[in-house]
This record gives sequence, C-alpha cells and structure tokens, in this order.
Amino acid sequence: MTASRAAAAVVLAALAVLSAGVPWLWPHGYEEQFREHIDERPSAQFPLGTDELGRDRLARLLYGTRLSLLLAPAAAAVAVLVAVIAGLAAALLGGLWDSALGGLTDLLVSLPSLCVLVAARAALPLDTPPGQTIIVTFGLLAVFGWAPPARVVRNAVLSLSRRDFVLEARALGMSSPRLFAVHLAPNLRPVAVAQFVTTLPAFVVGEANLGILGLSVAEPVPSLGGLLRELENYRAIFDKPWMLAPVAVLVALIAAMHVLAKGREMSHA
Repeated sequence: MTASRAAAAVVLAALAVLSAGVPWLWPHGYEEQFREHIDERPSAQFPLGTDELGRDRLARLLYGTRLSLLLAPAAAAVAVLVAVIAGLAAALLGGLWDSALGGLTDLLVSLPSLCVLVAARAALPLDTPPGQTIIVTFGLLAVFGWAPPARVVRNAVLSLSRRDFVLEARALGMSSPRLFAVHLAPNLRPVAVAQFVTTLPAFVVGEANLGILGLSVAEPVPSLGGLLRELENYRAIFDKPWMLAPVAVLVALIAAMHVLAKGREMSHA
C-alpha cells in the first residue's frame, strides 16, 4: 500500500470511528440546546462553538458525518446490486431486454441528475418527518445512480460470455444458474466492487448538493449537506472561520475515497 493510500485509509478510519462512537465519545447530542450559549465562539466546552439555536457544532458535525458514512454506502450498495441484476439480465437475455435496458440507461444518464433529484425531493411536503427524508434522499440517489454501473456490468458480462471457459461450460450443458454461480459471479465481483467505490463519493456529494439547497435530511437531524447550508451567508465565514469545518470534513472524505478507489483501479490494472 502506497503512502497516499495509507493516509487515505487512516483518514476514513478516523472519521468512521469518531462519527460512529460520538454517542459515547462526546457528551452533547446533535439536537441538545444550550440556551445560555447561543451562537458562541469555540471554547473548551464547544470546540467548534454553537449555532444560532445553541446546539454544539462539533456534535452536529460528527452525527452528520456518521449519517453520510452509513447511508451513502448503503445507497451505493443498492444501486450496484440493481445494476448487476439489470446488467446480467440485459447481457444474458439479450433482444428486447437488452434494448429496454439500453434505452432506460441512456435516458437516466442523459438526464441532469441533480435537477431531477432536486425536483423529486422538492415534491415532498415541508413537514415530512426527518426519518422519511433520510430514506427518500438516499433512496433517490440509488434510483438515479444505478444506470452507469449497469452499463459497465452489461459490457463485462458480454465480454465474459465470449471467453473460452464460458463457451466450454455452455457446450457441456451447464445450466444458467450454475454458470452464473461458478463462472460469472467470481469474475463480476471485482467489477461490482469497483463500481461501488466509484459510486460512493458521488452519492456523498449528491447529498451535500441537496443539503445546500435545503432539500436533504430535515431538521433537527444533521447531515453534511445540511451543515453546509449554513455557509450561504458567506460574510459570516470571515468572522467565524470554524464554520468551515463541514467543508474540511467533506473534502477529506471525498479525497480519501477517490485515492482509495484510484489505488484499487491501479492495483487491478
């Protein structure tokens, strides 16, 4: 493992441990209000200060990071699973199935995904409970994020189908389920993993984009995107530079994911 990949792994591990352990590592909750400490500067009690409601910014940042680290991978896994199923069906069944998948993926890839996400998310009522907004936000990312991996999986299956060992297995009368389990699945696993690690940072950024527009997870539950929305008053940043902490975490998160994904691509090249 190179130094850059090791550093990226350390960054991701540190963020994962801190955010996962925040209920035990930090005494303040994300919605706990300290009315005598409204909009305070950083201190020993509040290392990143408090917001206009007296909530601990550090606690909200850690909980928001935990949300992204839990649900973005879950949404990416669902998207890749759908992509694998759709790609397999298109490649193995061919004909109408392949044409239908090709048309659907072309449509989804050509659509301006952010605009579609914004429109779909904005259709929800303003009083939608936070739990539902979490499911809808990351569910929409999965719904609109499976098409590019499906293309890759389809092409990989078509390529594998022309290999000698697959042709030989078909000639020997191996059934399709056994052919998939013995020959296709093991060779598709690296493709699926590569699509997962490529899709994951895109989903984190997608939630951040929605959050900046106020269309991500509803209050009081924090998310990285929701915390970034506080920066729309850019003049306040000059007086309160500690408000840039969510930006630093998001940049570190995305950079680490990209370094690890790039390193994995190079190791399998």
